[in-house]
Amino acid sequence: MKEKLKICFNKKRMFTLVFMFGVISLWAQKVTIPIETNSNMILLQTDSNNRLMTVYFGKPLVNTSEYLAVSGAYNFKDENAGIYNGAYTPAGTWNLSEPAIQVKHADGNPSLELKYVSHKTEKVDANSSITSIVLKDPVYPFEVTLFYKIWAKENVIEQWTEIKHNEKKAVLLQKFASANLYFTNKDFYLTSFQGQYLKEMQPIESKLLQGIRTVDSKLGTRAMLLQNPNFILSFGKPASDTDGTVMLGQLAWSSNFKLDFEVDSYKNLRLIAGINPYASEYLLPANQVFKTPSLIYALSNNGTGEASRNLHDWARKYRVLDGEGQRLTLLNNWEATYFDFDENKIADLFKDTKEIGVDMFLLDDGWFGNKYPRNDDKAGLGDWKENAKKLPHGLGYLVKEAKKEGIKFGIWIEPEMVNPKSELYEKHLDWVIRQPERPEVYYRNQLVLDLSNPEVQDFVFGIVDDLFIKNPELAFIKWDCNAVIYNAYSAYLNKKGIPQSNLYVDYIRGLYKVLERIRAKYPKVPMMLCSGGGGRGDYEMLKYFTEFWPSDDTEPIERIFMQWDYSYFFPSITTDNHVTDWGKQPLKFRVDVASMGKLGFDIVVSHLNDKDKLFCKEAIKNYNSFKDVVWHGDLYRLVNPHENDISALMYVDKDKGKAVVFNYLVNNRFMLTATPLPVVLKGLDPNKKYAIKELNVYPGTSSTMPSENVFTGDFLMKVGINPSVNLLRTSVVLEITEVK
Repeated sequence: MKEKLKICFNKKRMFTLVFMFGVISLWAQKVTIPIETNSNMILLQTDSNNRLMTVYFGKPLVNTSEYLAVSGAYNFKDENAGIYNGAYTPAGTWNLSEPAIQVKHADGNPSLELKYVSHKTEKVDANSSITSIVLKDPVYPFEVTLFYKIWAKENVIEQWTEIKHNEKKAVLLQKFASANLYFTNKDFYLTSFQGQYLKEMQPIESKLLQGIRTVDSKLGTRAMLLQNPNFILSFGKPASDTDGTVMLGQLAWSSNFKLDFEVDSYKNLRLIAGINPYASEYLLPANQVFKTPSLIYALSNNGTGEASRNLHDWARKYRVLDGEGQRLTLLNNWEATYFDFDENKIADLFKDTKEIGVDMFLLDDGWFGNKYPRNDDKAGLGDWKENAKKLPHGLGYLVKEAKKEGIKFGIWIEPEMVNPKSELYEKHLDWVIRQPERPEVYYRNQLVLDLSNPEVQDFVFGIVDDLFIKNPELAFIKWDCNAVIYNAYSAYLNKKGIPQSNLYVDYIRGLYKVLERIRAKYPKVPMMLCSGGGGRGDYEMLKYFTEFWPSDDTEPIERIFMQWDYSYFFPSITTDNHVTDWGKQPLKFRVDVASMGKLGFDIVVSHLNDKDKLFCKEAIKNYNSFKDVVWHGDLYRLVNPHENDISALMYVDKDKGKAVVFNYLVNNRFMLTATPLPVVLKGLDPNKKYAIKELNVYPGTSSTMPSENVFTGDFLMKVGINPSVNLLRTSVVLEITEVK
């Protein structure tokens, strides 16, 4: 009996060893690739068919030897839809869910299979690395390389894809996503941002249900006008600024984009992001590389506030042109003159610029065109020579006059556009995007130039180059883009025998080439990105621009909401906020709202009364004293205007020695007395003591804040401070300074 038990035990032991050996052997055949930041990880792994899968998305595992065991905890396969968690899902073979890539081979075969070949991880610096993973079709000479660049400290990941082949003829790319992510969780909540002209960046939060939720744009140029490539994805519950797992993402592409959020039959989520394939099948010749734009995302396990601060740090350090530098405050002539000005009127405005204390004067639209003068928005675009009647001595005279006043001079251009009523249109009709057999369709009385054409690229570069050659002390450019692409057709592509479906992609690539040339020759000149308001503002463009214009809507109440929502994705140094005559709010309120970003003025200074002028001068001095905290500090959103009668946010410097708190009344129906509750601050050092001082107090009034206001950071972050916002004090700016 004992002998039988011994044999039985040995058999069980042997079976266990064989089973474990089999599992280890299976694991040994799998390739596991961790993509890790300090707080988050994507774990990729090959399956038994050598396909690359996403097997985990979450916090890094402490024991790296357990990476191999992760896939065994999940079962993603669905016989009806293929395998949901593919890392880059092809169309035409085993997959029936939304593909990341779809192609038609040179022989007409519409199927694609991608198998893992190799990968490598290269260190860029102490904080960042790039992992590249090569996938190949086992039948066709077709290759896809997935790229993951991580910034460990900021918990930011950038993904893009490169596609190439060596087939006998060109391959038609029908879909070519930048990234294909997979998330497992109980519930997913998406905040997307939509809008229209003068009403940009409107947030909509919804729970994602089974099926596909698509956010996309087909506008060609002003891609962000109606839909937005920025999004917030929260896991398990709606997004919160202070807790929860969240992703802040953006497709960094300045043209048509598409974001697909697909909840599968297991209630897990697939995210496929990239160029919108609408009217954009791309013919790729052999041995050429098609590089997609990047999907950039910041991850946090502590809410959108931390994710924003991480993304802001990343943007300033690694992406935005001169992101850790300085910016110029300015006065723009648009509200003062519109198209009706001459050089004497502009030179007189220089005195106003100097008087209120800003750094620069910006000459806006209307300075060019002779045969067809730019006296309104119906003529002159494309003819970039100074109007001889308005500016008989040219721009050079204005640059010199500005310098005499001790200020800098900047200029507005819209080089991608043309009016039909222009010399450029008459001479180079073949440079214009237009259908030859269709009536022209205009947006703001203009059409778009064909930047897929190298001659047009040279022309657009020449506009900027000529300005700087003739005026080397020119200090700033505002680059506008007002029209969308109607009747998409390129005479250049037709002449070259290139499919018209290449146009949307080649247009933006042509624009990027121009901007590369400009920055190679003029690397430090600040430039504002504008697109009829907030039609453009992405992290690919911000490689070349120092800032962008969020909206033509400068009504300050509306701007509080817009600037709040832009702040999830962009540091304040990138957003241009101007004081204008829009709305009925007092000047103090308008200045206080514009001060929580990069400050500018579009007002008629000569129309201000003495108190308003005095206030502007003092407010600009105050702004100059705290602007570095606003531009380079950490943002904390305190009171959400979408949910409360007031709005409050603050910026804290990296040493936690100085902070600025902005408080605004956004709903005066109920705020008849002082704010009932204190605003609880964030980001301070609990062990430090802080003095509180109200700034931007309007002349003839006094602050209601006690003069001896010293509190510990602990008190301010637990109890808070009451800004006493009410109908008589609709905006309150507080300076928080460490007491040593």
